[in-house]
Amino acid sequence: PGQQYAYALSTVERAGSARTAAVPAATGADTSTTNVQEPGVDEPDIVKTDGSRVVTITDGVLRVIDDATRAVSGSLDLTMYQGWQNAQLLVDGDHALVILGGSGGYVASVMPAYPRPVGGARTQSSTYLYVDLTGRPKVTGTLQASGAYVDARMVGSTVRLVADSAPILNFPPPTASTASSPAKSKAANQAIIRKAALSAWQPTYTVTTESGTTTNTVPCDQISHPAKYTGASMLTIYTLDLTRLGADPQPATVAADGDTVYASADSLYIASNPDWNGSAATQQTEIHRFDISRTTRPTYLGSGSVPGRLLSQYSLSDYVGHLRIATTTGGFGPAQSSSVYILDSATLKITGHVDGLGKGEQLYAVRFIGPLAYVVTFRQTDPLYVVDLHDPAAPKVVGTLKLTGYSDYLHDAGDGRLLGVGQDASAAGRVAGLQVSLFDVTTPATPTRTAQVVRKDAPGEGTLDPHAFLYWQPTGLVVVPVQSWTPAESGMVLVLRVNGTTLTSLGLLANPLASGAIDDGQGIQRSLVVDGALWTVSGSGVQVSDQATLKRQAWVPFP
Repeated sequence: PGQQYAYALSTVERAGSARTAAVPAATGADTSTTNVQEPGVDEPDIVKTDGSRVVTITDGVLRVIDDATRAVSGSLDLTMYQGWQNAQLLVDGDHALVILGGSGGYVASVMPAYPRPVGGARTQSSTYLYVDLTGRPKVTGTLQASGAYVDARMVGSTVRLVADSAPILNFPPPTASTASSPAKSKAANQAIIRKAALSAWQPTYTVTTESGTTTNTVPCDQISHPAKYTGASMLTIYTLDLTRLGADPQPATVAADGDTVYASADSLYIASNPDWNGSAATQQTEIHRFDISRTTRPTYLGSGSVPGRLLSQYSLSDYVGHLRIATTTGGFGPAQSSSVYILDSATLKITGHVDGLGKGEQLYAVRFIGPLAYVVTFRQTDPLYVVDLHDPAAPKVVGTLKLTGYSDYLHDAGDGRLLGVGQDASAAGRVAGLQVSLFDVTTPATPTRTAQVVRKDAPGEGTLDPHAFLYWQPTGLVVVPVQSWTPAESGMVLVLRVNGTTLTSLGLLANPLASGAIDDGQGIQRSLVVDGALWTVSGSGVQVSDQATLKRQAWVPFP
């Protein structure tokens, strides 16, 4: 602590094949989108763009930046709402949905024109704002739903919001009689549950527009439950069309626990990721599937389960009628190992699986690309496993690459290449610094690393938020957040270029403060390409830079 370190950027490039990357011709829409798991399925983030404007949320303020003038054309203060600290948004044309997440109580103000609710039980709720982006941004309506916000996905202009609510049950404090007898305490609590009104379990939601406010309860005919008990929570999917303000959100509820959301274009899955409780045998990941192929209310299709725990949403993938899932069993010690399961999407029954990946090692990254899975585990070395999933009844490991360090995020770079972002490490497993690797996976049986860029003694971002990663395939641009034990170098991004099988460092980029000093706060939070230029977004403003030289073209400060 307190010691200053000098950092050297080392680049290791290994000769690969003479193959070069195919660079698509530039189009009028030379603009990147949010880095999402599935093409066409948008995910909430703090930055969105349509090529003509950029919409950001930083420090509780929504701002609209015009691409042509490179100036803030409008802003909206969100700090009057509880949950503004973690606000995210989805955008479709002139319509935005701001997601404020779980508020843990009443919202400070549903809309400025309406009074704050008074009285009543303080139950957890989540709030979502409709925002009109034409002219000066303004809130035109809200949805307030009981329960905590879990996640959301958007296809076209249709948004699916997932909230997790608990029943409202008032258990009395323990008495001398119940405290001395667990059986009596359990019996007393069971009696309270049996006497509870149905409304204690039903989720509620309130829609507010300039025309007024309506409050509704999810009807019983829209509440389902799995064949097997999975939890006491209520998972509710609300369906919103951003172009139809005030329409009923058509809730569909399943009585189950869940905290991980994954969606394809026509199916939405909610999975429960079991907490570690000391017993590996009890770890089961429950999965619940909904049909979202239409823009109307989703349909609950069924539930299934696999042994073990998930790493993240990237542990799931829906492909050609099958759901693929990567999990880890055996706790967090020498007994742990990872598996890939294949389930029939229609029945959610396991059709095949492969076990024993990374025995005694922790699962760090998973990426499903077409009929293959790439799995990274790590303890001292990083085995990159290539798993062939062509046969749903008999998936198998077909290739393994062992290296020092590990990748905790994997990204398809196209043309048989895979990018990995993580940490370099010594042969003994000691982490040494940020590492970006380029793999040739053209031949699944013999994956190779063709290039590597390491930034010594810089820990990166820990586990990388995929939304903070940028890969712009038309030019091979790669942008990765950098954190450092030297405060002056934290909050930067490392900019690289992929060309064929090589990976070249273009340098470090930082956003300034108004005074010209380096931002010592969160630093650059997102990077994107807008009309061919590299935009980097931080709490202090937006910098526009040339992709090739990183020379600054514009600076848009945030007041």
